[in-house]
Amino acid sequence: MKISTTELLIVLAVVVVIFGPTQIPKLAKMMGKSIKNLRAGMTEDDEEKREQKTKE
Repeated sequence: MKISTTELLIVLAVVVVIFGPTQIPKLAKMMGKSIKNLRAGMTEDDEEKREQKTKE
């Protein structure tokens, strides 16, 4: 399923209308932090699983 350029522009326009141009950088920063925390949690969980397997 591909997103066309027109669909992407419509979504971006709706985001700008809803949040306003001043809030978009704040939202992007929060999303970046959330993704970083998610990846760190996934890595931590994988390490715990590996440690449990080596103990068995």
